[in-house]
Amino acid sequence: MPEIDSITSRISLPSKGRLADDALSFLNACGLTVYKPNPRQYEAIIPALPELCVLFQRPGDIVVSVQEGSVDFGITGLDVVEERKNGNGDLILLHEALGFGNCTLNLAVPEAWEDVTVVADLAVRSLKLNRPLRVATKYPNLAGKFLRQHGIAHTLISAEGTLETAPAIGYADIICDVVSSGQTLRDNRLRPISDGNLLASQAVLIANTHALKTRPHTLKVAQTLLEFFEAYLRARENLAVFANMRGSSPEEIATLIFTRCNIRGLQGPTISRVIVQDDDPNWYAVNIIVQRNQIFQAINELRAIGGSGVVVMPITYIFDEEPPRYTRMLKFLEAYQEQ
Repeated sequence: MPEIDSITSRISLPSKGRLADDALSFLNACGLTVYKPNPRQYEAIIPALPELCVLFQRPGDIVVSVQEGSVDFGITGLDVVEERKNGNGDLILLHEALGFGNCTLNLAVPEAWEDVTVVADLAVRSLKLNRPLRVATKYPNLAGKFLRQHGIAHTLISAEGTLETAPAIGYADIICDVVSSGQTLRDNRLRPISDGNLLASQAVLIANTHALKTRPHTLKVAQTLLEFFEAYLRARENLAVFANMRGSSPEEIATLIFTRCNIRGLQGPTISRVIVQDDDPNWYAVNIIVQRNQIFQAINELRAIGGSGVVVMPITYIFDEEPPRYTRMLKFLEAYQEQ
């Protein structure tokens, strides 16, 4: 393990739980495998990015560390970012959709409250109780803001443990917490309110704005991270399709694809001659990139214009000339003024 002072930039990852496992799996899929020989270590390296040191923290602490500048980058949930960010511009959201850690932040009430189906019903319930509703949550900022906006009299009860038992135990009336499958709510006889969704969350990449603005090496690391994240995420949604077709020329086959197919690849098809044993010069191989949800349409369209021997393969990366999110980051940094 190299000395941390010899590393020019730092990234924090969740230290435990499903989000931690998914973050490591995501980085590995992006070609940025984290090397952590001892599971008890709180620092590690990415051999493909030796200039980046990996630290492990609780999701909420990651936001604080990036915001304060002790860490340059972080992967954590959007829910804790929105809850803990101070809004002064020290933290920038580099990538808002890494595709894992999906959940929602919801208000949930006891199943026995049959008369409470929407948020507006909470005000009526508060009047019946003749007191503010007691709301157990780990998200006092988001929950408080939401309840105030809807005119719900409330008292927030901060809790760090399991919230779902709070109404049954009696120290809270309702809860505001993250929901994935909803099974834990059902197990504790709770249900989410239909319009009580405060936030849709998933894992995000955040960075310290000052570090990006003042340290060229950190900016370069940001570019690399975004390059590989974008390339992997884009490739995951696409497949490579190969088919053999007869034609007098590549141009003739391209014309068929452009005029009779709705799916044409990223910019267009790649067409090359197939060398066959009988020296028939009229066989060509066609390659197009297709979104996964359009794969059957693509196969049928290729067959309709003479395609045969269709092969479908997964893609590892699709690199753009420059990731759109990196361009967006540069524009933000140009306008950023130190507080």
